[in-house]
Amino acid sequence: MKRFYIFLLLCPFILASCMKEMEEDWLKRYAEELKPAPPGGLFITNEGNFMYGNASLSYYNIDSDTVTNDVFYKKNGLPLGDVLQSMVIRDTLAYLVVNNSGKIYVMNTNTFEYVGKITGFTSPRYMHFINERKAYVTDLYAKRIWIVDPLGDYYHTSGVANGCITGYIDVENKESTFYQHPTEQMVQYEDFVFTNCWSFDNKLLVIDTKTDQLVDYITTGKQPSGITIDKYNKIWVICDGGYPDSPYGTEPPKLHRIDAKTRKVEKSWEFDVDQWPSEICTNGTRDTIYWVNQDIYFMAVTEEKPRIIIPGKNTIFYGLAVDPITSEVYVADAIDYIQSGIIYRYSSDFSPVDTFNVGIIPGAFCFKPKQLSSQNTD
Repeated sequence: MKRFYIFLLLCPFILASCMKEMEEDWLKRYAEELKPAPPGGLFITNEGNFMYGNASLSYYNIDSDTVTNDVFYKKNGLPLGDVLQSMVIRDTLAYLVVNNSGKIYVMNTNTFEYVGKITGFTSPRYMHFINERKAYVTDLYAKRIWIVDPLGDYYHTSGVANGCITGYIDVENKESTFYQHPTEQMVQYEDFVFTNCWSFDNKLLVIDTKTDQLVDYITTGKQPSGITIDKYNKIWVICDGGYPDSPYGTEPPKLHRIDAKTRKVEKSWEFDVDQWPSEICTNGTRDTIYWVNQDIYFMAVTEEKPRIIIPGKNTIFYGLAVDPITSEVYVADAIDYIQSGIIYRYSSDFSPVDTFNVGIIPGAFCFKPKQLSSQNTD
């Protein structure tokens, strides 16, 4: 009987060892040899279909106009999971935020090799670095912003980056009948991080990075879906206004310009009620903003009137990014949300340059720097 109990006690260790061997065998068996990624390329995160576990990562060599799809799986023999929401690069490591799988994979940006993972999230959305050992991760359902150590305690000795959650910032709105606050994208001004609350919400939250506390909020239009910050420290917030018959109500979509220092809304633009603006971003010099509203629009941050630069007829423009060096524009077309998506590349004067296929529902872009940088790249 004693031997039986000893066997039971040893079972977890035996199983753990077996699982480790199985995982290593899986990686070796299905991994492919891929050419190293040159500096200055572009990663495209493909969400995949919700609940299908078919998210993928594509890499585009900007210099040679060539794309390699599903690089994470090909290199590691490991599926990414369900809904690849976003990606951020810090030095030579990429952090892949897999929303519905509740985890962040860490990958070497040069080799595409799996380096580690961070788990314990509810529904992670975006990651923003405060410094080398501290980052924030927003969450759709947790009513908190996670504080993480991106590298973990053993990275420098083992080469493994199994980061960990070290705490969280409580952002729950207990006064609302709706599930608030769901947090999304992040921008930083001085020691303060601003994050938009999109689903059934109308707030931009202000987080003090020194104390890791919610210190203020800014009221916006309904459902602020995206934010960016320009060279003059003006925060641009685009709001979709909600959807028809929403219990939270519907209003015309809006674009706000907010002063980061005073936290005051300086100016607002209103769209037609049947429009759906999204995907706001800036160019590398941060003097021009771009967004999707069926077509692709742009406007200098000192101007008052936007212009259409790329028509979106017979397309579903789902993602948008501007090269921080060349100001070339990349647009993701989700087609029908089922088949492989298409990326359109345009020059800085909006002339067509290239078109290539990627994975299912391409949603976000992440430029690989030509030189190492300690800044967020997402």
